[in-house]
Order: sequence, then structure tokens, then C-alpha cells
Amino acid sequence: MNTQYAPQQIEPKWQDYWEKEKLYYASDEDERPKFYALVMFPYPSGDLHMGHMRNYTIGDLIVRYKMMRGYNVMNPMGWDAFGLPAENAALQADVHPKLWTEQNIAAMNAQFYKMGICYDWAREVTSCLPNYYRWTQWIFLQLYQRGLAYKKMAPANWCPSCKTVLANEQVVEGGYCERCGAIVTKKDLEQWFFKITDYADQLLDDLELLEDWPERVRVMQENWIGRSDGVEFRLGVEGHNDEIGAFTTRIDTVYGMTFVVLAPEHPLVEKLTTEQHKAEVEDYVEQARQASEIDRLSAEIEKEGLFIGSYALNPMNGERMPIYVADYVLMTYGTGAIMGVPGHDIRDFAFAKRYGLDIPVVIAPAGWDGKNLEEAYIDEGTMVNSGQFDGLPSRDGIERITDYMEEHGIGERKTHYRLRDWLISRQRYWGAPIPIIYCERCGTVPVPEEELPVILPMDVDFHPTGTGESPLATVPDFVHTTCPRCGSAGRRETDTMDTFVCSSWYYFRYTDPHNDQAPWSKGKADAWLAVDQYTGGVEHAILHLMYSRFFTKVFRDLGLTHIDEPFARLFTQGMITKLNPSTKKVEKMSKSKGNVVPIDDMVNTYGADTARTFILFVGPPELDAEWNDQGVEGSFRFLKRLWRLVMEEASPGKAPHEAERQMRRKTHQTIEKVTADIERFHFNTAVSACMELSNALAAHKDAHGLTPVLEEGLRTLLLLLAPIAPHITEELWSEVGDGEGIHLQAWPEWDEEAAAEEVFTLIVQVNGKLRDKVVVPVTISEDEAKQLALSRERIQRWLEGKTIKKTIYVPGRLVNIVVQ
Repeated sequence: MNTQYAPQQIEPKWQDYWEKEKLYYASDEDERPKFYALVMFPYPSGDLHMGHMRNYTIGDLIVRYKMMRGYNVMNPMGWDAFGLPAENAALQADVHPKLWTEQNIAAMNAQFYKMGICYDWAREVTSCLPNYYRWTQWIFLQLYQRGLAYKKMAPANWCPSCKTVLANEQVVEGGYCERCGAIVTKKDLEQWFFKITDYADQLLDDLELLEDWPERVRVMQENWIGRSDGVEFRLGVEGHNDEIGAFTTRIDTVYGMTFVVLAPEHPLVEKLTTEQHKAEVEDYVEQARQASEIDRLSAEIEKEGLFIGSYALNPMNGERMPIYVADYVLMTYGTGAIMGVPGHDIRDFAFAKRYGLDIPVVIAPAGWDGKNLEEAYIDEGTMVNSGQFDGLPSRDGIERITDYMEEHGIGERKTHYRLRDWLISRQRYWGAPIPIIYCERCGTVPVPEEELPVILPMDVDFHPTGTGESPLATVPDFVHTTCPRCGSAGRRETDTMDTFVCSSWYYFRYTDPHNDQAPWSKGKADAWLAVDQYTGGVEHAILHLMYSRFFTKVFRDLGLTHIDEPFARLFTQGMITKLNPSTKKVEKMSKSKGNVVPIDDMVNTYGADTARTFILFVGPPELDAEWNDQGVEGSFRFLKRLWRLVMEEASPGKAPHEAERQMRRKTHQTIEKVTADIERFHFNTAVSACMELSNALAAHKDAHGLTPVLEEGLRTLLLLLAPIAPHITEELWSEVGDGEGIHLQAWPEWDEEAAAEEVFTLIVQVNGKLRDKVVVPVTISEDEAKQLALSRERIQRWLEGKTIKKTIYVPGRLVNIVVQ
């Protein structure tokens, strides 16, 4: 037998075998229970490296494990091939995005193969191909026909470098483009939107259904939707017939209002600004429009504003209040106007201090002495200086004042959301064309479904125009068309769709990828969905996951699916980091930082199984983990020891009964632990348990030779490691296993009796504090445990001069002696 572990020889053999046998290709007719495993499909914008492989390795482990547990597993893969990542990379390389994308798909496919990552390639989808984006366009038409897609003029986040519009979520802290890092500005453009706000309540309320999602992801989505229940009321303006609408969740503080602030974009700013303040306000408004929302809302920046020369009137007491314009108020949230209540809002307090405004107290804290406040009081209290509502608890005051406003036509209960409609227009070339035609006679006309897809032309100068128009606007053969309604000349929409439109429904297409009559068959989608396990980065917590949830609810309402939520269980893995040789800091593995580990180098030196084992062993998978060469070497040594343990011959032997019993106990305890660890995604401790079993088997072999219990342990160890290190276990199984390949074997079951310990460590406490430990038989009775604890010499010292009040026994764990 070959006692030298040579992964470069065995790994390609088994990779070819798995693909030839289509081992991981799912059947729609299989009667086993289904398991839909999915890793977020990648942007094909460059070579993969080991920093990318964590989620794919985790996904592959889950698939192999679930298949051994008897599931019909679907594990498809595809390519999120449209959008800024691919286009920007193609621009840098000066090649057509189509060619760049195709080259990268081929390279990434080969890299998956080398790592032993198995997919059902018969279900592959590529979002930039007409047979896919035909249905992306079809979905757009369904939303349009139901009033969920519309176009309007709006100030858009504009990246001057990428020369395109960005969604709010694509502008990162500091006001930078998440793709290129340029400062984002504002530009007024006609934009297409999806009306995701129509589903705001469902998206928020149904978060309760997602019990198997990380709590932080649910909180991020809850905060992004940002539902606020409050009151929307109207304020008069001195000398004008106009009214200002304001929204607040603390109407109990309305009597403490001393100023009003309008967003720079508010339509009344221009009208209410007096001539004396006009030039200054216009300059301020223009500057504010160029600032990012993140900067405008930042808690680090002092809140500034400008008085516009007009005054509002408090509808509850008639008080006259100055009107300011300030950039920290957004037109897109609430009404674009806020009531300034400095006594009971931290931001308003700072604003009032800066501009010398009154700070009355209208909610008194307990024990208030009537003096001015040193800081805003934002909690509940007793209403004071509030007219007829004085003396009410503030919580009751909210209801009473709201009722009063509704009875007198001043205001009404309203719910507002932070969530805004989804801006899908992109003024870039590499995206799905929006299937709309503009006709002078008929107006906006959707492309008939039978004429889909609207093909993206290839012979295009795809460099951004810089004018706010897509490069498609420069292609006459694309732009000029015929109106499908009246037959006269028409003009195509030249914006393309945000790539998140493509990625918000691909998991449906996987269920029926070759259907040319519909995006999917409802029967096939209902059979496979929801996705049982979805794996990917937490950076998609808001964008992709929110949009996918929205699309799924729309599809449900269209009768295309029965599910309410697309992903039953979500796992977000941590990043792989590595020392950056330039900065000497540990940073996310990235080509730009010069700290990547190429997949080819890793596989050629150590083999894919070593890389997989290290990735899974390096730490809890939900946390960031640092790549280190010593850890890789350690994983390689472990696999070499495993190889020798199985392949080096040993003479038949016979072990004493107790040694056999201990070895079998270790084997079955390891089955139980590894199974539990994989189920709860504790892959690092699962690998550790396998290493411990390997050491125990090696010691048994050295002491007793080849025994039946050793053979059972070796086969068990290989089965447990099969999802982790699939190539070496497949090879070794062909030497020592029974029947078919290892990945077609059933997952091992543990024997409770064999796994049971005969002894355990009994903890002895006095008044809840650890005072002694003693190893006892598992069969010990309660009386025996208590007597033993009381008789221990170390415990006797703690009992001297004290009275025992009671003795508590927790079976299998501890005795606690309560003394006085």
C-alpha cells in the first residue's frame, strides 16, 4: 500500500469521478425529503482566492452531510453577471464585459472544481444571458402592470467616477461609493422605482417568522424599514396661507416646540424664505444637496441651520416659532419637516443652545424642581406647561393630545417608514434593459411579453457617458423602434436595471432553469422552496436579502408561489483575514491589499482537503478568522497522519475488554459530538473532535494492533470527515470501506449505551461556591452523592461552626450545601 499522502494525485481523480457520476445533481422525481442548499451566487469579476472560499467550503460541507443523512439535496450554482462589479473590472482591463465575464466564469468554475466544491451544474444560470434576463424583464412587466414599478424625477445619488446612480444602500459611511470609493453627489434624473414600501409592514412583521436567521441581520432589516407610529399634524405660517406638515412620535411634547426645521429639499423653503435671507439660503440648500445622507445624519457633525425669515404657529397654543432650514432633516423621511422640542430631544437641545432658542420643560422628570434642564430629558414623566393636559403621565398624554388633534382637524395618527422605494435605474451599459418604449402618441408603453427579451446589444462603446444617460442612448439601432400599440415611431428606455433585480429571484429559476415558457413552474418551485439553508456574507443583510424577500411576497401575490419567505435558515460567515505586508495590519484578504493566497498555489502545495480542513478548523465560522501558514501546516500534518493511520499495515491483534470498551465509547461519543456540531455550525469543534478520535485510534493501534473496534473506529472517522475532507476520505474508503463510495454511505449513528460514560466529575459547592470535585460512578444515587460530599475532608473545613440548612443535588452535575 502507498503510505505517502499525495493529494495532487488523488484529488483530480475523485473530482472527475463525482462530476462523471453526477453525484450532486438533484432529481425532481426523487422521493427522499428535499433539502435546498444555496450559497449566494458570485459576481464573476475576477479570480477567486482563499479568502473567498470560506462560504463555498461551508456550503459544500452542508450538502455532503445532508446527502449522507438521506436527503435529496439540490445545490445549484450560477453567476450574478450583470452590474457595476463586472463592468468596472472590464473597463479597467479594457475588454468587453461579456468577454471578461465569460473568461472569469470559466476560471472560477475551474477553481471550484479544484477545491472539490460540487454543484448541480445542470441548473446553472447566468444573469447576463438572454434566456435569464428575458424573465428579469418579464418580472419588471408584472410589477409595472400592478403599479409596483413607476418612474419619477428624483434627486439621485450620483457617483462621478462610476458615472451612474447608486441606491442609498450603496453609499457607504462618509458618503463614498461602495464600488470605487469616490465622493457621491446628487443629480436630478428621471428614475425607475419599485414600490417596496407597499410591502413595508409585511417585510417588518414577517421577520418574526425568520427564527433561524442571525439576530443581527433581523435587527439590521428592522432598523432599515424603520417603522414609526406617531402623529402627523399641521402648523400654520404667519402671513401665509400655506401649512407645514410635521410628524412626531412624541406628540406629548408639542407644547415644548420652540422652532421648526425644514429639509433643504422641502418645497416650502423657497416660498417661505424672505428676500433678506434668500441668497444665503439658496447657497446652503445647494451645498446640502451635494452632501450624502450619511454625512447629513452623522451624530459626529454639529447640527447647523439657517433662519429663513418666516415663522410658524403652534396649533395647540398659537406660539410663534422661527423656521429654519437644516440638512439633518431629510425630505424622504416623514414630511421633510420637524418640530423642534429642545427640552426633550438631544439633537434639538444642541440646536437650540447654538442659536439661543428657548428650552421650556413640558415633561417633568420625577422630583423636578422647576429649574432649567442641563440636558434634554427624553424619558417618560409628568406633563407640565401643557395647558389642559398638565398633570397627565406623558404616555397618557400622547393618546389624549392625539385624540384632541383628530377631533379638531389639526392632525391624525400616521405611520412612517425609513424604508424608501427601490431605485432600480442604472445609467450603465452592462445590465438588463428595461422593457419600456416611449411613444409620442401612447406615452409609456410596456414591451409585449411575446417580444421579450429586449436584447442588450454587444457592439456598444460601453464607457459611461458622464451625461447621466446610459451608453445605450448612443446606439440608434437600439433606441429607435416601433410602438407596439399604434405602430408609430417609438424610443426605447436606455437605462438598465440594477443588478440586484437579477439576484432577487435567481433561487426560483434554479428550480426550473430550462423552462422557456415561464420563469419557473409553480409546481417545481413549490416542491423545492423555501431554500432550507442559505449561506453568504452579512454585507448583503439589507440589499439582497430585503429585495429577495420583497420579490417573494410579490410572487406570492401573483400566484407564482405559496411561500411567504424565500430563505428558511440563513448563515452569514465571517471574513478570512491576513497580514497586509504593506501596512503590517491584519486585514480582509484582498488583491488590492496584496495579502491573498491563490487557490492554485494552495492546492498545488497542500491539496484542497488541507485548505478545506484549515478553513473549517480555524475558528467559529460566523467570526472573522486570520489565515496563517502554521495553521495550514497543522491541517496538512493531520491529514498525513490520517493517511498513515489507515494505510500503514498492522498485525491482527486483540485488546483487553476495558481497552475495547473505552475505544468504542470514544468512537460513539465522537459521532454524537460531530453530528451535533455540524447541525449547529460549530465546524471548528467538529474537526477538533475528529482529530481527538484520530489520536485515540492511533494509540489503540500502537498498543493492540488491528482489532475489530479499531476497524469500526477507522471507518467511522472517515465517514465523519467525508464532508470536511472529501478527497482523502473517498480514497481511503476505497481501501477499507464497504460497498459504494463514501459519499453515498449513510451518516453514522451513535449507540447511546456505548457512548455513555461510566463516571463523571461531581462538583461540590458550599453556598453556591466551588469547594471540591470528585470522580464518581454515573450510577451514584442522590443519598450517596450527598453523603460523599459531606464526608469530604475539604468540605468539612467549610462546614465548621456552621448550620447546614439544606443540601441540593443536581443529578449528574453537583451537590450544593447551603449553610448559615
